[in-house]
Amino acid sequence: MAFTTINDPSENFQTATWTGSSGTDTITFDGNSDLQLDWLWSKSTDNGHSHALMDTSRITSGDYLPLFADTTDIEQSFYDSELQSITSDGFTVGTQPHAGGDGKNYVGFAWKANGGTTSSNSDGSITSTVQANTTAGFSIVTYTSAAGGQTIGHGLGVKPDMYIIKERSTSGDDWFIYHTSLGAGKKLRLSDTNGEQSDTDIWQNTAPTTTVAYLQNDGGGVNQNSGGNQNYVGYFFNSVQGYSKIGTYSGNGNANGPFVYTGFKPAWLLVKRTDGTGDWSMYSNKLGKGNPINGRLEPDNDGTIATGDTNFDFLSNGFKGRDTPAQINASSGTYIYMAFAERPFVTSEGVPTTAR
Repeated sequence: MAFTTINDPSENFQTATWTGSSGTDTITFDGNSDLQLDWLWSKSTDNGHSHALMDTSRITSGDYLPLFADTTDIEQSFYDSELQSITSDGFTVGTQPHAGGDGKNYVGFAWKANGGTTSSNSDGSITSTVQANTTAGFSIVTYTSAAGGQTIGHGLGVKPDMYIIKERSTSGDDWFIYHTSLGAGKKLRLSDTNGEQSDTDIWQNTAPTTTVAYLQNDGGGVNQNSGGNQNYVGYFFNSVQGYSKIGTYSGNGNANGPFVYTGFKPAWLLVKRTDGTGDWSMYSNKLGKGNPINGRLEPDNDGTIATGDTNFDFLSNGFKGRDTPAQINASSGTYIYMAFAERPFVTSEGVPTTAR
């Protein structure tokens, strides 16, 4: 049985949906627990605007500075018109179309780190600034580059299974992703459809440890050649039993697709094919009501919510493919995923959950 230390996932991750007005909107989460967010991923579901990623480690003059998942643009400042404020159980947005706008529909995925309280971390050769939620396996790391192969502390206390790093001030630098199933000689890019790319430099061909991640002098992607003058942000994750799972699965090319055990009923799922091209696919129990989950967003583009032949069932202990597109279920295709829980399969008190 899949026991867990997190009986209520809504303490650490929640999803909200809302319709924007012509002014500011305050959104309140509806989970069992209050959630003061530290990382917000917002997207219009019916309008072609970019995925905006904002966090409490990157605030300038009161502005939460968005980066766009589907572009290689620099960090933006919208002068308090995107994410305006964070409450003890929600947030307020303005009229920027990535998070608010008259009559448009939105979704926001929110993770808790450390309430915006950061600390200096000297575990690596570059001193990083970290806020970590070690219980839920999530940390936000910011750092300034230095020439040559370097390391940064991530604050998780265990080996991360996945991390996403973005250079913040130079247009053209992509989002680079390490995933444990690919190993330290491979990378993925969040803003394009390519599969895994061989690169024995970017992570120094060295897997992360319980304290540090390895970064190479790679021309800017995760550590700037010139050193000392470029700023970066990284989001680090490790799997937590009954709450989150980062892994891989193989497709079967059949409408009766593969079942992937997570140990919980998923609330959120991100999938990417790694042995071929295909869009990133993101699913939520708040976007697709009932099984199959027939509504997805694609982080590599600014499209609206899509429906059709890329469906999954969210089950009490995992997820199951229900269609055959190469994007999620090619025969013998290889896929990576990251998932977060709605409820654990079995709580620490032995209480089971049910399917949707």
